Amino acid sequence: MRTRHALALGLAAAATVTTLVATGPAVAAPAHPAKAPERTSCPQLSKNIKWYGANRAKIQRMIDERGTCAHPKPGPEGRPVAAFDWDNTVVKNDITDATLAWSLKHDKILRPKSWKATSPWMTTAADRALTKACGTSVPVGRPLRTSKNAACADEIMEIRGTARTMDGKAAFAGEWNHRRTKPEYAWVPQLFAGLTPAQLTSYTRQARAEALAAPIGAQQTVGTHRLAGYIRYYDQQKDLIRTLKAAGFEVYIVSASSETVAEAWSGGVGVDRAHTIGVRSILKNGRFTTGIRGCGDVKDGHGEVLPYMDGKRCLINQEIFKIKGAEAWRFQDPAHRIALGGGDANTDVTFVNDATGIHLAVNRNQPELMCRGYDNADGRWVVNPMFIEPLPKKSGTYPCATTGYTNTDGGTGPVRRPDGTVVPDQKDRIHA
Repeated sequence: MRTRHALALGLAAAATVTTLVATGPAVAAPAHPAKAPERTSCPQLSKNIKWYGANRAKIQRMIDERGTCAHPKPGPEGRPVAAFDWDNTVVKNDITDATLAWSLKHDKILRPKSWKATSPWMTTAADRALTKACGTSVPVGRPLRTSKNAACADEIMEIRGTARTMDGKAAFAGEWNHRRTKPEYAWVPQLFAGLTPAQLTSYTRQARAEALAAPIGAQQTVGTHRLAGYIRYYDQQKDLIRTLKAAGFEVYIVSASSETVAEAWSGGVGVDRAHTIGVRSILKNGRFTTGIRGCGDVKDGHGEVLPYMDGKRCLINQEIFKIKGAEAWRFQDPAHRIALGGGDANTDVTFVNDATGIHLAVNRNQPELMCRGYDNADGRWVVNPMFIEPLPKKSGTYPCATTGYTNTDGGTGPVRRPDGTVVPDQKDRIHA
């Protein structure tokens, strides 16, 4: 059924119709009419946690209008929905990087039978680089000694981060839909092939404990790569999620991380496993494989669809609103869209733009997201600097009118509004 979890938008309209068709004698208004209930009784965002400008007030207004304060009994369409990206949206820094780094430093990645078989897009150059760096002395299915073998750790980290080998050769080639997947994003869950969900959960929790204990600004070294060594939950997002849930919203996390990895973190903001959506690796005999679940009319495969750009829309439509097949890729009517969407990157732009109440954009200088945020075509965009270590003002402008949009073939083009008009280039106006 396509009615579950959608916004309860019909209540106010129904009340209006009832008033218009009511019959009977008119009743005189009392001399001292009762005051309408004050909105301060609604679940409130903390005023002790700083947001940029009037952003807190804008979000609070939407919560008051869509939540149980205005609609104490959700209608047949169900409760309103909020959906958030995870990395650099709900937390500062990247949980996939943290888990992969911890796994490499503790020899937890198992040697595959063939590196090329880990991804359908892996190049011969990447296969050769990984084979040379990681060697063949470790039996297939046994842990690689990446804590001591910096060359192996470096090749893995470089391919994860840049989609290139250490000597600069492309690690992935071929055709894929660039608004549905990114091979280097799919590759990390594929590196966990052979592990059990319990093992990956344990590794993630240990990485999580280290990252939360490290001071803000800390870095770590994996091989010769330097990367962030700390993670923090954003107080603003923890408070927002708490308030949304108190106001009757269903809150989901939709992340391009492995779903098992995301589940080990999402409980920290009160979101359970049933409301956490990530990359869904296929299990065989209780262990992860390199296979990844599809979405809509795209069958299970090896990463042809991820919670990435348009893939996030598909998974939200399929998993939350129960829309099946090719229809899950399409822009839906307001009753079958989220009320609030929050993200920080181009990877989030489709589902954030789908929101009917608030589009929350955390400014990480990502062009398509910021073009839409600053254009603010429907007046519902809320742009906020990163809550920890925000970026300074971007020099120049976002190239919205020329190259801000990513096409399905990986090329670029202008960002367009729903009516087809081109979004003009935008200056970076909301920053540290």
